[in-house]
Amino acid sequence: MTHQFRMHVFVCTNERPPENPRGCCAGKHSLDILTRLKRAARAEGLDDVRVNKAGCLDNCERGPSCVIYPEGTWYTLPDDDDGLSQILQHLKGGDVANEYLMGD
Repeated sequence: MTHQFRMHVFVCTNERPPENPRGCCAGKHSLDILTRLKRAARAEGLDDVRVNKAGCLDNCERGPSCVIYPEGTWYTLPDDDDGLSQILQHLKGGDVANEYLMGD
């Protein structure tokens, strides 16, 4: 039996050279943020939410970026616990964390 996830969170961990004008999510601590978000989701018992790393999501200049499926919500991930708790609330079935939505 395969495990079905209600939500799937992809966090960009792309690395580019420091001189690249677009920057990179890895340089903005995305791997650390991913680890903290994954641990927080696990601590909340969100077994139906999968948080994992992704290659480039093509938004590094606005990163650290993530996308949540199935709804396709894009966030610039915060690097502070209060901000991450807002993202976690979304994962728990709450409102979208508007403050961190990636703008067009």
